[in-house]
Amino acid sequence: MLRTDRVVDELNGALHTLFADDPTLFLLGEDVLDPYGGAFKVTAGLSTKFPDRVISTPISESGIVGVANGLALTGNRAIVEIMFGDFAALCFDQILNVSAKSVSMYGRRLDVPIVVRCPVGGNRGYGPTHSQSLQKHFIGIPDLVLHELSPLHDTQAVLRRVLDDGRPCMFFEPKPVYGERSLTPGPIDDLFGYDFADRDGNWARVSSEDGAGTILLITGGGMVSRALEAAETLLLEDETDVTVMVCSQLYPFVPEPILGDAARAEHVLVVEEGTPGGTWGAEVARSLADACWDRLRHPVGSISSRDTIIPAARHLERRVVVQTQDIVDGVRGRVTACTR
Repeated sequence: MLRTDRVVDELNGALHTLFADDPTLFLLGEDVLDPYGGAFKVTAGLSTKFPDRVISTPISESGIVGVANGLALTGNRAIVEIMFGDFAALCFDQILNVSAKSVSMYGRRLDVPIVVRCPVGGNRGYGPTHSQSLQKHFIGIPDLVLHELSPLHDTQAVLRRVLDDGRPCMFFEPKPVYGERSLTPGPIDDLFGYDFADRDGNWARVSSEDGAGTILLITGGGMVSRALEAAETLLLEDETDVTVMVCSQLYPFVPEPILGDAARAEHVLVVEEGTPGGTWGAEVARSLADACWDRLRHPVGSISSRDTIIPAARHLERRVVVQTQDIVDGVRGRVTACTR
């Protein structure tokens, strides 16, 4: 069902609840104090209610994450807001060599409860250095967990779980999702509904009433609306039934809840907004090949953005960043190629 809250409001409410419940939780970032409340208003109201634990910082992403690491290693918890996810490159060293390694490099496990929030993605006309989806650059780092914001998942539950887990987390927030409405399990529209495929609520399964799932699309929260629009087009125009599996935890990738869907589908494709090469989609394909190669009918395919920078001009940006029609064309192309 459609909730009245936008995803950005749900995220803001989740932060307020987490801060009220945990006096050891801090938030750091640029321009996060009221009345501004962050570039996308995610932190609105937090500094007014919790003035001693919401800290506006200088423009130094490495320094921000470094302070957060210090807080986490001294018994506190920290959430960092990177104003645009593109700037996460500036704190990569702190994440790779301090946040993640501190969990296990001191001879015993240490909790490093830090969440680095990164607004990502295009379709907003922000240009080549403010529109990227850099998830792939953080895959494969031991003890670093990656999650993606989604209209289908309970944001408060996800953030609470990753903070309790004790491993550092990159929390990617696709910017177009901020304005979407949150959903709860049940009908989405006249064609599709969703539920969760696992007890932890990591995998949301969106399917038609028939639920046959000739095509299985695997994706993260940023592509939900475009994947569902593509699924509707394929169902109505081609009579092709599509199941969309949306995961919250991108890495470590947990394939077990979707193995049955992957084995039943004629074709499995991963849809992501990042550029080709060393991708999350490649990690998904590898994991599925290891887990159920003998049951996959075809190799796992991928649909992603073009292998180039993202233009600032909106009409050019839409040619580069994967859109609904790209997903439709990708599915049709795969089906045609495999029936020749």
